[in-house]
Amino acid sequence: MMGDFLELSDMDLKSSKEFLRRLVGGPGKARTDFALDCGSGIGRVSKNVLLPLFSNIELVDMMEPFLEEAQTYLEEEADRVESLHCYNLQDFSPAIGKYDVIWIQWVAGYLTDKDLLEFLIRCKFGLRDNGIIVLKDNVAREGCILDISDSSITRDLHILHSIIEKSGLRVLCEEKQEGFPEFCIPVWMIAMH
Repeated sequence: MMGDFLELSDMDLKSSKEFLRRLVGGPGKARTDFALDCGSGIGRVSKNVLLPLFSNIELVDMMEPFLEEAQTYLEEEADRVESLHCYNLQDFSPAIGKYDVIWIQWVAGYLTDKDLLEFLIRCKFGLRDNGIIVLKDNVAREGCILDISDSSITRDLHILHSIIEKSGLRVLCEEKQEGFPEFCIPVWMIAMH
């Protein structure tokens, strides 16, 4: 969900597609059979980033109305959505060994450090051979920032790297989202396996 920054959506999607294309579809890279969109909302990332690359996808979001709207929003591509899961991420376990890519965008901040760590561990077991997890989120310049309006936390790269390392995952590559205004909190994409 882009909130008050809807005009940045195209830039966000373009960067995500370019980042993901470097990680899938070639020798030693993730295959393009199955993706999981975590915190999918109505399916903006599913429609514009995942469905152009993957044969099948699944969506998980805690808001049932968003998942219902996704079925309309995805239009003719909705038939390639195998499942819609209505869960909080701290309660969701991806199917073991099923996914080539697990995409987690702008929802990690709603998980405690412990819940994020445990979710990443469960996601790790959801990957197929050469599968990857991509975390795209706001990243603090230093330390943590608590947003009391929605109880979210924005972590810096050092803290995120520490959680990723504790999960047993390894960072493959990471990239800062370019083109967003300077007053915005930086957004980073982190690919791990």
